[in-house]
Amino acid sequence: MTKIDLTQHPPFIYPDYRSSRTRGPKKPLLKLCDIIEGEPHIQLGEFQGSLSNKFHIPEGSNNLLINGSQSGAPLGERIVVSGQVLNQWGKPQSGILVEIWQANASGRYMHKTDKQDAPLDHNFSGVGRCVTDSDGRYRFYTIKPGAYPWKNHFNAWRPSHIHFSIIGESLADRLVTQMYFCGDPLIEHDPIFCATPAANRHRLISSFDLGITEADFALGYNFDIVLPGTKDMPNPKESEHPNEGS
Repeated sequence: MTKIDLTQHPPFIYPDYRSSRTRGPKKPLLKLCDIIEGEPHIQLGEFQGSLSNKFHIPEGSNNLLINGSQSGAPLGERIVVSGQVLNQWGKPQSGILVEIWQANASGRYMHKTDKQDAPLDHNFSGVGRCVTDSDGRYRFYTIKPGAYPWKNHFNAWRPSHIHFSIIGESLADRLVTQMYFCGDPLIEHDPIFCATPAANRHRLISSFDLGITEADFALGYNFDIVLPGTKDMPNPKESEHPNEGS
C-alpha cells in the first residue's frame, strides 16, 4: 500500500478558511487497521473488491449539457473538461470513477441550501460522472461555472471552480479536490486555494487546450489528476522498482 504524503495536501485546519476551524480534526488520525476488530492485519487495498472498478454509469452521465435538461439546453458558456488520472509514478489509471459537481453559469448550485440571489437553471443539474478509459482519460461536457459570494470573510468570492471526487483502486486512493480556471483573478484571493502548499497549487489550475476544444461548439480545458498526490512523479521507465514508501 502506498503512503500518502500529507505535506503535499492542504492542512486539515486552515484558519483563513473559516469552516475548517470546526470541521478539521484536532486529534491524530487513526490507522484503519487499528480500529477494525479481529482484523489487525487488514490493509486498505483489501477493500478494493467492495469498491470495484465495475461501476454502472448510465449513458450520458458525463454530459451535463443534457443530463439535467427539463425543457432545453442550459445557459452559459459550453466547455469540455478532460484529462488523465495518473498514479504517483505517472502511470495512467483505467476504470477509475470520476465525479464532478459545480454551480451553474450564474454561480448557483442546484441545492436546497444555496439560497443566494442568483437564478437557478432548471436545465442544469451541475452533477456528472464517468469512468476513465484504458488510457486513464475522462471527459465531461458542461457549462463554465460562475463565481459566487460566500460568507467566509468580508467581500469574499469563490472563483469559478469544479469539484472533483475520484475513487481509485482502494480507499487509500480516494481524492476530493477542485479545479480552477487559468487566468481567473479571484484565485489568489481564495482561502481554499491558498490553503494548498504553494509548490502544488498549479495542480489545481486547468489549462486551456485547443486539442480538447471542439470547433464551433465548446472551449476545452485539460486537468490531470494524480493519485495519491505525492510530491515526486519519476518516470516509470527510469526505475523498474520504485520505492513505494517515498
